[in-house]
Amino acid sequence: MIVSFFKNRLKISKYAGNVLCLLLCFLFVFSGGFDANAKQTDKKKNEKQYIKWIDFTVTYPALKDAMNTDISSYNTDRHVSWIDILAYLASRNGGNFSKYKKSDITSLLEKLDGTNKISDLATNRKLYDYYHEAYGAVLGGMIGEYTAERIDENGNTVYETGYGLKVFSPFAKGYYYSHFDDFGSARSYGYRRPHLGHDLVGSIGTPIIAIESGYVEAVGWNQYGGWRIGIRSFDHKRYYYYAHLRKNHPYNDIYEGKIVCAGEVIGYLGMTGYSVKENVNNIKTPHLHFGLQIIFDPVQKDGVNQIWIDMYELTKFLASNRSPVYRDSAAGEYYSKIRIIDENMPD
Repeated sequence: MIVSFFKNRLKISKYAGNVLCLLLCFLFVFSGGFDANAKQTDKKKNEKQYIKWIDFTVTYPALKDAMNTDISSYNTDRHVSWIDILAYLASRNGGNFSKYKKSDITSLLEKLDGTNKISDLATNRKLYDYYHEAYGAVLGGMIGEYTAERIDENGNTVYETGYGLKVFSPFAKGYYYSHFDDFGSARSYGYRRPHLGHDLVGSIGTPIIAIESGYVEAVGWNQYGGWRIGIRSFDHKRYYYYAHLRKNHPYNDIYEGKIVCAGEVIGYLGMTGYSVKENVNNIKTPHLHFGLQIIFDPVQKDGVNQIWIDMYELTKFLASNRSPVYRDSAAGEYYSKIRIIDENMPD
């Protein structure tokens, strides 16, 4: 009996020990889980919150109508921003402008009585705020007050102030190009990747224009883009990329750090690129590849969460404002007859 008693106590002891061990493991894992969750929550709180993707599908008609409404209402007590208009429409259609009608803007304006704002009319304020920030980054430098420096018919430099469109098509006035919506198409040189820009097919030597005022951030050879230029807007949110510029003569007085004005000739169309060796024509068709990258945080520039915009509809929009140029035979360069002195330009 004594032996039996100790055997039973031993069994109970083993059972109790196993239960205790499992309980301790459970408490350890459970408390560790709490700690991990707490750390994850703290990490999310400390992470910078910024937009990581924009699906820009605003159509040319919507851009044009919103712009005209903005400009025509300027200097009135009913001035409405085109970005406010587009953000409101996007908050209602989920960013899909395929069914846009001009009456959409007319109906919106009828709801404004002078005491309310467009943002007050948004039924989904969170969505409106998102599109307002996103579209503000894409379009923020395109309409506003400006000073235009022009060369008149007598060769004199004159200055005009105004409010309106202060960006240009990347193709100089009088030069033909063709294009289609090629954003996202497959590219295979180097590695398989989507096409994150827009191609304008034209003639070698066509003067290429700075779309928006800014400073030159990148210049020189890139094996994918050939001779290329990168220009950052003064608010740092837009980065314009121009690639495949002309062999032997890609630039017009361009260097890193230079301040350029919208409308200036910055280079010439070519077919360079797709080579680790500099100054090589490996592009089959002469064209300008240009892209627009939106940057909310510095890590997006060359890292993860890069945002590139489909420029097809914007290219049609920009076509209404093309910079006229002339050739200086002594310098062998083309120069613009107009440039925008942006109010945000550094002294």
